[in-house]
Amino acid sequence: MVPFSILDLSPVIEGGTVAQSLANSRRLAQEAEAHGYERFWLAEHHGMRGIASAATSLVIQHVASGTRSIRVGSGGIMLPNHSPLVIAEQFGTLEALFPGRIDLGLGRAPGTDMATARALRRNMEAAADNFPQDVVELIGLMAPLKPDQRIVAVPGAGSEVPVWLLGSSHYSAHLAAMLGLPFAFASHFAPDMLLSALEIYRERFEPSQHLDRPHVMVGVMGAAAETDAEADHLFTSMQQSFVRLRRGTPDAFPPPLASMDGFWSEQERIMVGHTLQYAVVGGPDKVRRRIAEFLSLTKADELIVSMPIFDMDARLKSVRLFAEARQELAKAA
Repeated sequence: MVPFSILDLSPVIEGGTVAQSLANSRRLAQEAEAHGYERFWLAEHHGMRGIASAATSLVIQHVASGTRSIRVGSGGIMLPNHSPLVIAEQFGTLEALFPGRIDLGLGRAPGTDMATARALRRNMEAAADNFPQDVVELIGLMAPLKPDQRIVAVPGAGSEVPVWLLGSSHYSAHLAAMLGLPFAFASHFAPDMLLSALEIYRERFEPSQHLDRPHVMVGVMGAAAETDAEADHLFTSMQQSFVRLRRGTPDAFPPPLASMDGFWSEQERIMVGHTLQYAVVGGPDKVRRRIAEFLSLTKADELIVSMPIFDMDARLKSVRLFAEARQELAKAA
């Protein structure tokens, strides 16, 4: 059975604080580690009241210091917001602190609105265009030192932190294949190009010193509970968040609703249903069935699950239920 991992955005719930959110991320990672998850990734987003993981490297350190064995990394660092040298130094430091446990997933989007993006880095268009060169430069800065190398990341040089490319389109699929890097597709919120991007990546993959064959991770939103009805109820928090985001009014992560009727329009219901079409939401039987179908569809090497659930106890239980689903699927394989 393929490894399962967790993608976390350190959600700031209504009535909660950033400090609570960061403590919850560490607690969630501890639960994931205890139940055999492979990785715990955190995502860079800026200017969003419901997300506390903007300073992603710092949150990775916070989570890694509270765990022992699970890999901790970025899903991802939005490289156009940063210089490759700074990221090499940050992740070289993390690798020194937590040897063999750090992943560096890289994305090309700014992870925010355009006004905030301009505040992060003045020429975002040029930064996005330079993404391939920046990825190569970053990998080089974390490689073993070369004779007469003029620019050296300290820490960073020789750390060889594993680099993943993240994407929601064909662009990153082409680049990951060309560079021989593992590829993670953001199917948890961008389903449309999933299968064609995976096909491009696998067909065009060039073996490299990093990887000898294609390696794919796919993402889903998830909410597992004792019953389908309970899981559907928990998932209304994520549905509300997507509606608010599309309306241009993102806010703190909301509590679940008894019903989404009256909250969203018919057009918004269809939009959210399409965007989250691969979500795995339900009781144990439905969760197992949905996971099996999705892995059969994608032939993925790993599955990463984002569990946007308002109540922390319910989130922890969902982590356990997904782990149990993986065990049951492995027995049946």
